[in-house]
Amino acid sequence: MRAAITSLRAGLAGLLVLLTCAPGIAQEMVADFGPEGAEQSLVLRSTTDIAIFGPVVDTFLQAHPDMRLRYEQWGSNELYRLSRRECRSGEAGADIVISSAVHQMVQLVNEACAHAYRSRLTEQLPEALRWRDELWGITREPAVIVYNRDLVPAGDIPQTRFDLLDLLRPSDTPYAGRVATYDIEESGLGYLFAFADAREASTFGALQESFGRTRAVSTCCSVDIIEGVAEGQYLIAYNVLGSYAHGYQQQDARIGIVLPSDYTLVLSRALMIPKQARLKPQAEAFLDFLLSPQGTLALRTALLISPLLEMEDGNEGEALSSTALRPIGLSPALMVALDAMTRETFLRRWRATFPGP
Repeated sequence: MRAAITSLRAGLAGLLVLLTCAPGIAQEMVADFGPEGAEQSLVLRSTTDIAIFGPVVDTFLQAHPDMRLRYEQWGSNELYRLSRRECRSGEAGADIVISSAVHQMVQLVNEACAHAYRSRLTEQLPEALRWRDELWGITREPAVIVYNRDLVPAGDIPQTRFDLLDLLRPSDTPYAGRVATYDIEESGLGYLFAFADAREASTFGALQESFGRTRAVSTCCSVDIIEGVAEGQYLIAYNVLGSYAHGYQQQDARIGIVLPSDYTLVLSRALMIPKQARLKPQAEAFLDFLLSPQGTLALRTALLISPLLEMEDGNEGEALSSTALRPIGLSPALMVALDAMTRETFLRRWRATFPGP
C-alpha cells in the first residue's frame, strides 16, 4: 500500500505539469494498461485523472493478464456529449464510462443508453448508489474547502459557509480576488455541486452575492485550483473535490482541508456500461472488481473512497457529525439539474456573479 501511495503522489505531481484545461481540448489524456497484443482490450472513458485511477486499473489487470485497457480521460461535459451522441447513433465507443457529473449519467440512463447488470456485489450497494441496475456509485468523495496553511491565519479558517461569508463581508477583506471555485459552465462536477448547494441551503444566494462583490475567481479543474491555493494565487477554494485535495496535501504541506460542519456534500462517481459496449462481460467483471473488497481497497488507497470522511475531526475542523454528510444519490431527481430552462436560469445567475473579463 505504501508503494501505491508513493506512486499516486508521483503521478499527481506529474499531472500538475501535463494537464491543461484549454477550451477546445476534449480528450485530455490517453494511457494504455496491460500487455500489447492482449486478446481483449477494454475502452474506459472517465473524468478521473489517469494518475489517480491508474493504480486501480493496474490492480484489476493483475488478475486478468490476458486483458488490456485503454483509458481515455475526458472533461465531464465533453464525455456526456460524446456518450449521448454514440448512444443515439448506435456507435460502439467505450465499454465503461465513469463520470463525476452524476446528473449527466442519470440522464444517459434515462435515455436508454445503458446496459443492465445485476450481481451479488451490485445488490449489496445502498439503494442511493445504484439505479435501475444500470448505474452504480463506486467512490465516496467529499466537497471541501481548501486553504493555504501558510497564508490563512488560524482564526480565519472557515469551518462553515457562514464563516466564509463572514470572511468576505468586510469592504476591505484581504480575501477579495483570492477565493476560487469551479467554473460551472466548463465543469459538470462544478455545476452539480453548485446546484446541490442551491437546493441544500439558504446560504447559497448569500455566497453568490459575496463571491461577486469580492471578485472571486471561477476557473477550471481541481488540480489547477488546488495548485493555485498552494502557490498563494488563491487563499481559499470552495467546493473542491476532497480526494484530489487530500492527494495534493500528501505531497505539499501548504494545503489545508476543511469538511464544512454545516453540511458536506459527498459525491459517488457513477459507472455505466453503454448499451453498445463491445465487451460487456469484461466491463461487468471490472464493475464487480471495483465493488469487491480488493477493488474497494484499491479505491481507498487512491483516496477515491476518502479517508477524510472517516476522521473524527474532519481533518482540520470541528467534529463533523454524520448528519452533516449529504450524499448525492443516484436518482431521477438529479435530472432537474439538466432541464434546459432550469439550467439556463441557474447559469444566468452564475454569469452575473462571474461576468468574466
